[in-house]
Amino acid sequence: MYSLLPDAPPQGGLLGKVQYWFACFFAIGWTAVVCGGLFYQFGLWEYPCPLCIVQRMFMLLAAMGAAYIIRTALAYGAVTGRDYMTGWGMSLVAVVAGSFASWRQTMLHVLPGDKGYGSEVFGLHLYVWAWILFQASVVAIGIALAFARATADRSVPAAGPGPLRTVGMFALWFLGLVIAVNMVAVFFEEGFHWFLPDDPDRYRFFYDIGILG
Repeated sequence: MYSLLPDAPPQGGLLGKVQYWFACFFAIGWTAVVCGGLFYQFGLWEYPCPLCIVQRMFMLLAAMGAAYIIRTALAYGAVTGRDYMTGWGMSLVAVVAGSFASWRQTMLHVLPGDKGYGSEVFGLHLYVWAWILFQASVVAIGIALAFARATADRSVPAAGPGPLRTVGMFALWFLGLVIAVNMVAVFFEEGFHWFLPDDPDRYRFFYDIGILG
């Protein structure tokens, strides 16, 4: 019976590096998508609704699954099959759940004449683009898992200095920073309340403490 644990010292190879680079691209990509939402929030003064926030949470969770793989490679210089399945499994749950959230928001504005919520990018609202990216990620993760056995137990020279470690560290710090910024942004919008309004129009924190209002 095949074991996910390595029976011999990990061997180097191109496939292991490709899987690692894909994990870095996946984490940085989803983090950048959340940054796009933050740009619309603070640059164009558009307040994200509760479903928008839920989608951001699943985007960051998807990035965290890839970050688990990156962190493993940085710490041990190799990634086992179990590590791949843990990381990509977390990401898969996140993108499937995010697909439902973005689909739900799309269906709320599907009737003819409904202008939708927020701005459009190339003719589509942000939540429609989110649904497309979530669905594409399901396919990408499936392909990554299909090749996980071939890339498992391969040494990934990311524990020492070099481009692999530099990009991996950037992905982790970038993700951590955006998570922190997003938490602060949500707190400012929600204030000292349990729930966000369906159609937010202000940062309630500043009204709660008396700075505005």
